[in-house]
Amino acid sequence: MRNNILRQFLCLIAFGLFGVAVAQTTQTGGKNWTAIIMFFVFVLATIAITFWASNRTKSASDFYTAGGGISGFQNGLAIAGDYLSSASFLGLSALVFASGYDGLIYAFGFFIGWPVILLLMAERFRNLGRFTFADVTAFRLQQTPIRILAVFSTLTIVLLYLIAQMVGAGKLIELLFGLNYNIAVFIVGVLMMIYVLLGGMLATTWVQMIKAVLILMGATFMSFVVLYWVGFNMETLFVKATEVHPKGIEIMAPGLKYPNPIDTISLGIGLMFGTAGLPHILMRFFTVKDAKEARKSALYATGFIGYFYLLMFIIGFGAIVYIMNQPEYSTAEGAIIGGANMVAIHLSHAIGGNIFLGFMSAVTFATLVAVVAGLTLSGASAISHDFYANVIKKGKPVMKTELMVSRFTTAALGVIAILLGLLFEEQNVAFLVGLAFSIAASANFPLLFLSMYWKGLTTKGAVVGGAAGLITAVVMIVLGPEVWINVLGHDSAIFPYNNPALFSIPTAFIVTFIVSSMDKSKAAEEEKSKFISQYVRSHVGGEGISEAVQQYRQVNHPDFLEEQSKQYTQTTS
Repeated sequence: MRNNILRQFLCLIAFGLFGVAVAQTTQTGGKNWTAIIMFFVFVLATIAITFWASNRTKSASDFYTAGGGISGFQNGLAIAGDYLSSASFLGLSALVFASGYDGLIYAFGFFIGWPVILLLMAERFRNLGRFTFADVTAFRLQQTPIRILAVFSTLTIVLLYLIAQMVGAGKLIELLFGLNYNIAVFIVGVLMMIYVLLGGMLATTWVQMIKAVLILMGATFMSFVVLYWVGFNMETLFVKATEVHPKGIEIMAPGLKYPNPIDTISLGIGLMFGTAGLPHILMRFFTVKDAKEARKSALYATGFIGYFYLLMFIIGFGAIVYIMNQPEYSTAEGAIIGGANMVAIHLSHAIGGNIFLGFMSAVTFATLVAVVAGLTLSGASAISHDFYANVIKKGKPVMKTELMVSRFTTAALGVIAILLGLLFEEQNVAFLVGLAFSIAASANFPLLFLSMYWKGLTTKGAVVGGAAGLITAVVMIVLGPEVWINVLGHDSAIFPYNNPALFSIPTAFIVTFIVSSMDKSKAAEEEKSKFISQYVRSHVGGEGISEAVQQYRQVNHPDFLEEQSKQYTQTTS
């Protein structure tokens, strides 16, 4: 009864927000009613999915991981929906539009992280964890310090991402629908809370899947039309682009946007390993039933994401040819209306008029809400599962209480996201995404990798090394040109590069190795001795652990493995 009242109340809020949006659009003279109608259809469809999912969200497993019932293909599609944010669609096309060849650096950096996940992490990660990536890093280490570090890094990444997404949502919807910025941010925040509060991971997964299908369809159609206009000849597209672009032939060579090779390499490394450390992405591998489906998820996600980034190259160059210097899409001063980030939206209008523009506007909105919902769920799980359930309750929480904590955290993060979106409206937040990836690459990835592959990792080494990577990444970005000069207004930067990953990632690995190697305590020796149990579990999963240990015992050291089997049973009971 109480849940039905809550669902009805949230439904009224959603329809009330739409009424406010329509009224505000009419008042401010918004004329893109096609976009408004498609936006309304999307909201109705996703709310219907959320209500359906809410009836199936009964336990912590349902809320965090959709009960593990998502197939590999569905999860791969949802991962693509979660990963392909507005920065991927709008940002990458804008980078190619402005810088040509150099715009591909971000695409390659974002994409290359997926083979790393597929080949090195997906199977072991699924077998070792349950709800969050901290389940993996803390598998044989001390729970409290590892999970506190994971909570801190997760919330830092989530909040940085949320700021960028909320500001982007406000600006995009303000431009596309003619809405007031404050109202746009509020709508995105409230819808995100509805999806997560009622439907949990199941609703979030289906919203992400729908969004992935929409954005892949839209990008495919845009690319097909651009290629059709140039006779399906890429050389013709490139020649026309160099004739129109102010930089001419320079857009076909590297170095236009990223002339410093060290900064460029550091950027690529940060994007690649940051992908393998993003908590809201890693969390999705627990929504499938076993390691086989986790591998399928990573494989499908790699294919969808790689295909999408190839399309962004075509769309970016298509925008150069058909949007640049066009009076309809430029201001009196020659600048792109709405800024360079809107070139993909303008190209959609050039291709399909108001109808296709409305469709891509709805896709853009779907992108923002899907990513924000995934981020919020990740942050909520860090507080409720890692901190409350495993730190405060020592792994023995009451399920209803844990779910209540998670939902309260979701609401709190939604409010914080709205406030931060309003607070940072006029600020340069572009560096926040890079900072989030740098933190994920420097604090999360080294610990995940070493916990799965290095026997010598200890709790002290993990905590000190992870903290060193986290602090190094933050300090170097603050002292770098993007923040120290452009944000804080100093004349010159203390750290000469914008991207710290080339330095912060090795710092995390080296400090972790040194501290772990120097740790000769009894607790450290016990943690190292548990590696064999974790190693077997990472390959065969929980169901096959007993059989695997039995077979291994027959041909190796019986006494030693007997002890490991007992320790494993105590650890996982």
